[in-house]
Amino acid sequence: MSVRTLLVGCGRLGGAILSGWKLTGSVPMAEIGILTPSRKAVADAAAADGADLSPRDMSSVETVVLAVKPAKWRAVSEDLASQVPVGATLISVMAAVRADAMAEVWGHRPIARVMPTTAVSQARGVAATWGSTSQARDAIERLFGPLAKLVPVEREAEIDVATAMSGSGAAFAYAFVRALARAGIARGLTDKQALDLALATVAGAVGKLEMQPNPDGLVAEVASPGGTTEAGLRVLEPSLTQLLDRTVAASLERVEELSLGG
Repeated sequence: MSVRTLLVGCGRLGGAILSGWKLTGSVPMAEIGILTPSRKAVADAAAADGADLSPRDMSSVETVVLAVKPAKWRAVSEDLASQVPVGATLISVMAAVRADAMAEVWGHRPIARVMPTTAVSQARGVAATWGSTSQARDAIERLFGPLAKLVPVEREAEIDVATAMSGSGAAFAYAFVRALARAGIARGLTDKQALDLALATVAGAVGKLEMQPNPDGLVAEVASPGGTTEAGLRVLEPSLTQLLDRTVAASLERVEELSLGG
């Protein structure tokens, strides 16, 4: 079968996307071409189900998903752009590389930017999305809709904010769980007890928040006046709000620095 979707790069994020397609069956493996400089287990598994590793014929490609490291995108693109049909859509999942920079190499093709979390591998991701045309937005929906909750933005610059908040946010969430567990360990719990409690508490809270998306109301529901939760929140909330604001600001600053080199 001809290659319709070309995945360029199969590292952590590219591999997560490929795993999500395979898990959901939303993109047939026999219609996928994969370009990766080194052997990857996830790519080999896709190849066993019909994906084409290192395809030579690009004439049927409809969508290119560019998942290489930002520092390498130009070198990869300059060799590839001339091989892909001029009507193909380019979807970038790279941080900090702007559409106008990509257009310098890829020309006037429809261009989209998607910033997904690696939970797309389990079809439980979230992705901020921006598309330059309706064709680009349709391609996003087709390839990423089955893998993630899509959050479209109107301005491309908002993708950078999403990168700082959501693209990096999973690591921030893991760090919060780790810190909560360490607080329990410091007061006598075993490593396993503390991590089990921290993880299950946060997972349960997130699950409830998904069903009832009202953070203020849920905080009030748990924090009885004069109780233990309220005492802890008096310490946590001011510091956490300021800390996360500085955290996102630092990530966004780095995105902007990287974009200058794009």
